[in-house]
Amino acid sequence: MFYTDQSNEQKVEYEKFLRTVGCLSNLFSDSDVPYLYYRVAEKMFCRAFEADDLSRSDVSADAKKAKIGIGLKTFLANNNNTLQKVAEFNGDRESYFKLKPEKLVKKIAELRNARIDFTENLHGLEGSIYHCVLRESGKFKIFEESMDRVDIDNIKIVKVNKGSIVFKDGINEYSFLLSKSTLQKRFVTDEACYEFDVEILKDPIQDLAKLLSEEGLLMEDERRFEQSIYLPLYGSNQTVYTKSGLNQWNADDTKRKRNRDEVYIPVPAIVHKKFPTFFPSRKVTFLLKFPDGEKVESSICQGGGKALMTKSNTRLGKLILRDGLKLKEGELATYEKLQQFGIDSVRIDKISNSEFEINFAKNGSYENFIKG
Repeated sequence: MFYTDQSNEQKVEYEKFLRTVGCLSNLFSDSDVPYLYYRVAEKMFCRAFEADDLSRSDVSADAKKAKIGIGLKTFLANNNNTLQKVAEFNGDRESYFKLKPEKLVKKIAELRNARIDFTENLHGLEGSIYHCVLRESGKFKIFEESMDRVDIDNIKIVKVNKGSIVFKDGINEYSFLLSKSTLQKRFVTDEACYEFDVEILKDPIQDLAKLLSEEGLLMEDERRFEQSIYLPLYGSNQTVYTKSGLNQWNADDTKRKRNRDEVYIPVPAIVHKKFPTFFPSRKVTFLLKFPDGEKVESSICQGGGKALMTKSNTRLGKLILRDGLKLKEGELATYEKLQQFGIDSVRIDKISNSEFEINFAKNGSYENFIKG
């Protein structure tokens, strides 16, 4: 597992962060169970353990460190035997909602496994785990276990309800909620790897007010980027054209032979219109940081700046076609293939005029971005 292998200094820092947030629980609830918002938990984990934050990337891991993907969760311990959401498949509904229960859960399992594969391939991971902060009366407990793929060959349906299908695979128990298109996994958390008490302040508002008046508050702007936009991995009408975009390698060209990894990401005219200063001018080189940490020289190319390309015109194709979609050389990318992995867009974060980051985004991200 991850937690026990970290340095004592980092574990002490992590506990301090959790205690600090937990002591403020009366800001949100009168319960004796400390409150912990999951987004705050993700930030504290990454800061304490110097892990890369993947929580904005719509992949199966929320963080990564030392080639380990980490799904971060926080929930009530209850009886140490609870179902928790691990994946959502709203964008894939068309591919399974008419299927009978046996075929439906098999399809969901295939989609789940494909997303774990996608995340690990994309970020150069050797495995994935869950890191959970359990909340119970007056304390936090740390629990970890492996992020297992569903053993499709051993799936057995336990119960079919009106709104859910419960199934097991010999390793874990799952429940798929039909109306919400969410997959839940049962977490059996009897064996925590660490636990500690949390003292909840009786009047956190008064204590915070006193702190501010006596010491002042230094606000640290932790935003690493200036702005973010989304770009589609498809053309109009959600079509991945056979001779452009992700299939640029297949375009007819009498002047030269195209490499099978040659692609570009479409940059619609509306993006340039709404965000005219986001990208540098056409053909001006900038660094594009990939999910695995590599920084690749890239630029905006073609007439009207309609294409985002890497200087090595095969590097972007390796990321998307080979590492991401697992396509064989000569196999066309399709919108259906994108849907299989739950992605159809990329998010570009602008760090500065000369440095950007790219991450995959879930189905519908570009359309929602433009509408918004």
